[in-house]
Amino acid sequence: MIYSKEEILETIRMISLENLDIRTVTLGISLLDCIDPDPSQMTLKVREKIQRTAGLLVPSARHLERKYGIPIVNLRISLTPLSAIMAAPLARMGREEALSFCVRFADQLDQISQEMEIDLMGGYSALVHAGLTQADEILIHSLPAVLSSTSRLCASLQVATTASGINMDAVRIMGEIIKETSERTSMGSGCARLVVLCNAPENIPFMAGAFHGFGNPETAINIGISGPGVVKSALESKGDLALHELAEEIKKRAFKITRMGELIGKEMAEAIGSRLGAVDLSLAPTFKVGDSVAEILEAMGIERVGAPGSTAALALLTNAVKMGGAMATSAVGGYSGAFIPVSEDLGMVAAASSGALSLEKLEAMTSVCSVGLDMVAIPGDTPAETISGLIADEMAIGVMNNKATGARLIPVPGAKAGERVEFGGLFGSAVVMSVSSFSPQKFIRRGGTFPPAIHSIRN
Repeated sequence: MIYSKEEILETIRMISLENLDIRTVTLGISLLDCIDPDPSQMTLKVREKIQRTAGLLVPSARHLERKYGIPIVNLRISLTPLSAIMAAPLARMGREEALSFCVRFADQLDQISQEMEIDLMGGYSALVHAGLTQADEILIHSLPAVLSSTSRLCASLQVATTASGINMDAVRIMGEIIKETSERTSMGSGCARLVVLCNAPENIPFMAGAFHGFGNPETAINIGISGPGVVKSALESKGDLALHELAEEIKKRAFKITRMGELIGKEMAEAIGSRLGAVDLSLAPTFKVGDSVAEILEAMGIERVGAPGSTAALALLTNAVKMGGAMATSAVGGYSGAFIPVSEDLGMVAAASSGALSLEKLEAMTSVCSVGLDMVAIPGDTPAETISGLIADEMAIGVMNNKATGARLIPVPGAKAGERVEFGGLFGSAVVMSVSSFSPQKFIRRGGTFPPAIHSIRN
């Protein structure tokens, strides 16, 4: 890959003026060779494997930052879904002993993250879209305790796929788990590290959903690039273009951003003795001024996100990002689109504060974006069945549209709709969104399975 002088100068400008960065370098690690029925031996094997394979991650990233002048914002690790790794030792324990072991094991992972200066670690996960094993059930019920005792460990649960439908029993349980987790952590912040997924890619670099899927190699570097400020600047500088011309500008910027991400990914993989897995093209906002997906939509002509036309504008943006990025790399993976987290994007917070953006409109927009209902704060007194209903709606969007989606909902204890809450750090702040007072309780309590989508049947 050869870069011209003009490309290099343009990249420097995007970094210095438009908040361009590598949002995350995530090292996926397989732990399948760490399975051991002895819990102490398994814990030791997991620690040794992570330290051995990820020991060069931080120093290599810092070297590449200095070499290219490109900020790498977050360094993360994703692991094989841990319900599979812990199944053997858990099978020999009683329920209370098993729950206690889960918390101790999670604390060890959190400690490893801190020792190695890893920002977040993902993979405290289970794939239950077709049913729950004993280990899955134990992991799920350990989540409130685990998320209240750790600060860097992230958890996810896949409860739905287009091919299998939705495990509604798991959806019901997760409403209760999210409710309990919110009550056990400050401002419900533990829920910011917990996401419920549908059709999750096995190479996601973004948290909280990242896990190292069973089809992946021993290790892989997955890159999450971002550049909302770059795209916004391009649109603002071009004046009143027609929509197809706007799409072309977005494609051009996505192409350039992705080339830079692939370069960093390949060099990172070589430096630590791994391989490049996926380059996730998603536009992921931060709480910085000018680093907002919502502001891109407003630069396209939407007065305030949530107004009529917002879903169409987001669809155009997502499609153009995918098209531009796909031309720049053969390693497209993860979500690759646009994130609209309500607490991590100043424009989304402003839209929610002004009343332009409702939960119902946000849900409609998730049908065309990357990840779904992301970092949505809701009143602390929201019933568990209502939380399950919100999850079920989002899973249905994923199943019927054959797309990856998810729900990261944060019931904030004591908070009412319209109040602003501060989560701090990466998670920013959010306006608590109003939730319908009408109940889905009878529907959720039916349980069972939401059948697969008919279009999942192929010759």
